[in-house]
Amino acid sequence: MIAVKVNKISFHPPSRSYAVILKEIDGERRLPVIVGAFEAQSIALALEYMETPRPLTHDLIGNIIKGIGSKLKTVKITTLKEGVFFASLEISGDGIGERSIDSRPSDALAVALRLQAPILVEEDVMSEASMLSDISSEEEEALDSADWAPSLNSLEKRLQEAIDGEEYERAAKIRDQIKEIKA
Repeated sequence: MIAVKVNKISFHPPSRSYAVILKEIDGERRLPVIVGAFEAQSIALALEYMETPRPLTHDLIGNIIKGIGSKLKTVKITTLKEGVFFASLEISGDGIGERSIDSRPSDALAVALRLQAPILVEEDVMSEASMLSDISSEEEEALDSADWAPSLNSLEKRLQEAIDGEEYERAAKIRDQIKEIKA
């Protein structure tokens, strides 16, 4: 599993939602995870350590975990299936033992940030969906100052890899992304 951190949140125009960019801690790959407006706001509040007058949903989940004498050990993004990410909350406590709770990645990220738990991504998921590996410092600055969007060169490389690997369904999705960028 690959340790990541929340690098930034950007508006994602094609889906009219937000992309949470997860960056490899010991590398340069970035994983964009599309989330809704509510979840993006909750993640942003956690990143800024902002207190709310009453607990929001993700605060409540954290309070429940702590209230039953448990700890959030880690959040794992485990699977990417048909463009949908799957995640789990790995919880441990004397009364409940070790538990893996299914979660949407957006909710898992919001809870992990509140409880300061590590965020991990399966290598298969990172390999399939990550963007902009091996970037230069100029590209790094451009990425930090621009809204999230996959680079055309990166997509074309991934398209060729999918075709070479006879992953035609994945290739079709990448082809559609390329058409959308060129339009």
